Amino acid sequence: MGEKIAFIGVGRMGSGMVARLIAAGHELAIYDPVASAMAPLAALGARVASSAADAAATSSVAMASVPGPAEARETARLIAGSAKVKVFVDTSTSGPAAAQAIAALLAPRAISAIDAPVSGGVTGAAAGKLAIMASGPAPAMERVRPLLEVLGKVYRLGDKPGLGQTVKLANNLMSAASLAIAAEALAMGVKAGVDPAAMLEVLNASSGRNSATQDKFPKHVLNRRFDFGFANALSFKDVRLCLDEAEALGVPMVVGAAVRQMLSITHQIHGAAADCTDLVRVVENWAGCQIGSKEE
Repeated sequence: MGEKIAFIGVGRMGSGMVARLIAAGHELAIYDPVASAMAPLAALGARVASSAADAAATSSVAMASVPGPAEARETARLIAGSAKVKVFVDTSTSGPAAAQAIAALLAPRAISAIDAPVSGGVTGAAAGKLAIMASGPAPAMERVRPLLEVLGKVYRLGDKPGLGQTVKLANNLMSAASLAIAAEALAMGVKAGVDPAAMLEVLNASSGRNSATQDKFPKHVLNRRFDFGFANALSFKDVRLCLDEAEALGVPMVVGAAVRQMLSITHQIHGAAADCTDLVRVVENWAGCQIGSKEE
């Protein structure tokens, strides 16, 4: 028998997760402030709710995929009034502080909080191939594990709220750092006269390979599309959250601070709609070169 699930936030990531859960036989009530985002999922059988509270009113599990910590906290506040919800699962990248605040908010209502941020992008969400970094109370974790396993591979990181968020922030910092350093390295090679495709082939057979050289550059930069699908604004938000957490823990992040600055500059130059790969264009402009062409 399927679980009754309220799912708040059905954008690029949330919609893929909801479709997977419906296909697995679960009953979904969905809400998103963008009404048009809900229509394709309604066609799959989801109930379109009028609010997050309305979605939670008939559901035993609530899940969220929202832009950041403020939205995650507000969603938790709205579902806290539900007499039905027993577990709240935040799949957003909202940070450890938000996860801890959400757990404290929901505990008096006898609602368990699981922070379960995901990695794998839109493609991973649609295919059920996400990496899910989860933490929270063991009984609640075991209840929602079958739901999370529909979405990808679950890595349980402990009982303490926020541990999943901590690992996700570290992952996203490393991903952004890989893109920034690869952009500088490729710009140096191109400026010296090396073909970027040939350079990437060497790098990907060598110790310098990373997610940017293996995926972002070959598929989204050399062809000049800059369409990886993860917003620079979200990357900037995640790295800021990561550095805030590191500072609170007393961990120096010298390299991380440089990455944050690069993301900030990209945001200022290319705007809120910029793709994360637009950071490469900043480096190209400074170096006076172009990595790849439309003919690549």
